[in-house]
Amino acid sequence: MNNWRGDSMVKIDLNADLGEGSNADAALMTLVSSVNIACGFHAGDAQTMLVSVRNAIKHGVAIGAHPGFPDRENFGRTAMVLPPETVYAQTLYQTGALDAIVRAQHGVLRHVKPHGMLYNMAAQDPALADAIARFRRLQGYDVFFQTGTDEHGQKIELKAEEAGVTPKEFVDNVSGQIKNIWDLMNTSYDKFIRTTDEDHEKQVQKIFKKMYAKGDIYKGEYEGMYCTPCESFFTESQLVDGKCPDCGRPCVPAKEEAYFFKMSKYADRLIEHIKTHPEFIQPESRKNEMMNNFLLPGLQDLCVSRTSFKWGIPVDFDPKHVVYVWLDALTNYITGIGYDCDGDNKDLFNKMWPADLHLIGKDIIRFHTIYWPIFLMSLDLPLPKQVFGHPWLLQGDGKMSKSKGNVIYADELVDFFGVDAVRYFVLHEMPFDNDGVITWELMVERMNSELANTLGNLVNRTISMSNKYFGGVVENKGVTEPVDDDLKNFILSVPAKVDAKMEKLRVADAITEVFTIFKRCNKYIDETMPWALAKDESKQDRLATVLYNLVEGICMGTTLLESFMPETTKRILSQLNASERTLEDLKTFGLYPSGNKVTDKPEILFARMDIKEVMEKVNELHPPKEEPKEEKPEEKVVDIEAKPEITFDDFAKLQFQVGEVIACEAVKKSKKLLCSQVKIGSQVRQIVSGIKAYYTPEEMVGKKVMVVTNLKPAKLAGILSEGMILCAEDADGNVCVVSPEKNMPAGSEIC
Repeated sequence: MNNWRGDSMVKIDLNADLGEGSNADAALMTLVSSVNIACGFHAGDAQTMLVSVRNAIKHGVAIGAHPGFPDRENFGRTAMVLPPETVYAQTLYQTGALDAIVRAQHGVLRHVKPHGMLYNMAAQDPALADAIARFRRLQGYDVFFQTGTDEHGQKIELKAEEAGVTPKEFVDNVSGQIKNIWDLMNTSYDKFIRTTDEDHEKQVQKIFKKMYAKGDIYKGEYEGMYCTPCESFFTESQLVDGKCPDCGRPCVPAKEEAYFFKMSKYADRLIEHIKTHPEFIQPESRKNEMMNNFLLPGLQDLCVSRTSFKWGIPVDFDPKHVVYVWLDALTNYITGIGYDCDGDNKDLFNKMWPADLHLIGKDIIRFHTIYWPIFLMSLDLPLPKQVFGHPWLLQGDGKMSKSKGNVIYADELVDFFGVDAVRYFVLHEMPFDNDGVITWELMVERMNSELANTLGNLVNRTISMSNKYFGGVVENKGVTEPVDDDLKNFILSVPAKVDAKMEKLRVADAITEVFTIFKRCNKYIDETMPWALAKDESKQDRLATVLYNLVEGICMGTTLLESFMPETTKRILSQLNASERTLEDLKTFGLYPSGNKVTDKPEILFARMDIKEVMEKVNELHPPKEEPKEEKPEEKVVDIEAKPEITFDDFAKLQFQVGEVIACEAVKKSKKLLCSQVKIGSQVRQIVSGIKAYYTPEEMVGKKVMVVTNLKPAKLAGILSEGMILCAEDADGNVCVVSPEKNMPAGSEIC
């Protein structure tokens, strides 16, 4: 929780996850170039996978497998306790099942994107949150950085039973592991809260009672289909192929007394807030998802208690009920800083709420941008200023397997590269609003080029030259040249650039800007050639000035680096005998005390690494196994009866153009026809097509199509049609609209 806000975004992600029962799957196919089809414990049945595969093939979308793990629900981190062999076996089994379906449909499985521990979330979350918190402190803000674990629910109760321990023993172990990761990554959190903390549990009971007294919570009975992993009830109409619409797993009939929250009471208010506060949900793609998929279609009342299990916070006035896990978990943001439902708030809460930022994984943004704001409205509390759903950092090119040695674990990364190097990797390689990719090869490359060479070598040779030529004493002799001004002006311009990037939470871009200082200093060495100056006795004062400028430039860059690589910053400043600075200090070049002495024993900050040696060690940890060679299926062809030959002159009479479908609707009382409004150049034509069995009106809107534009208008089902949309038909009668390969303007002639 910090004191600032940010906005803006860039849409660059053309990949989507699907196959989990979402009604938006079909529409997504028209927007993306590749998909990850769920095929594991979070997925639908084989029919759901088959539908996804067919849609992908129909739209020319690259198919990927999206396997998951049975304990993914705890943010993927509990998967870290599974033996690697188990994870690998599960991944192969699930991927193989989807691959069989893809092959049967004459397609090709192109990539694998696993859930759970094979994301490097365990390292990414702490590094990203910590970099933001540290930078805000550097800016002078009073920051309270809170993280922690939510620990209640039926899933945990069942897992504890499977493990033969109590739920508390189970969560103590898992929470300890997560906290160790945050500590391992050298994060500067102010509080690590657990939802099993006594003070939190007491406040949750008070909050529930207050909402009930206000009339926002009422007692009822829920009868429907229940999904145990999601801990959610659904009506028959909400199920997708009889499966859970959220996770795709089987639901069972259940009847349960429960308390419900009146979500609809606050829905319009939340919609208005999102419209009037565009910075509230970031990136914007997440905001659009929440509005279009959940809020605008209408919210149903939310079940906020359970009687079917005991591991939860009891409703104190009805003890057979326990509080629904999300009402419990989300309130940690306010209970952790001293919120009291009776009005006896601690000073920290009065000072820090509303939070300036909730930084969360993109997979749980619905809970934080819909449920949580409505709960706060019920409590008459202001909403957080911004919720940022950060992307994931994936290993490899999506083709993750132990056989290739590209399964990466946070603790292994630290063993190989050190904490700060890992922080640099996960921050630098993660884009703003789409998933990033990291490999062993890329990490070694970054280690050698950016950390060892650009930064480490710069610091080392600057200190070494200071010792060699002046006994370690760094003095500003004031013998300047124009190249010095170029260096100073460049360095002085960087803090504002870093600030602008961090204001918009573009952390990867910010750390890139910091490294431009070190790159500019290296260029300055090449420009001034200190080794040449050292050979000329008359140039000694000029040499001293050059070395002073280098030390000062490094100090200024290191100040900005502290938010991202804190231990490296300390090591550099110690070797230079320099003090920490503020952002205000970075407005001035020349604050390093003239006459200071640097260390006479400079240490190597980052050692260069040999990729062959690294991969040998990786293979020892994860022995490679031969993967079966993928056989390319024989492409299916269609032979049709030939029509009579025509002359070129006959063909030239037809006019073909690119059209853009701007509106489309089903023709009433017709099972086959869609009526499309097609923009062709500056004109809009109405075209009726027999494609209703293969496309929904929503799928057609926005599609570029090939149109015969000089056909005589005709009426179909009583509706005038002013052209023909070209389609292809296979031997089974499946139809596909013909579209240009590249994005051509509407009206472009097809010749």
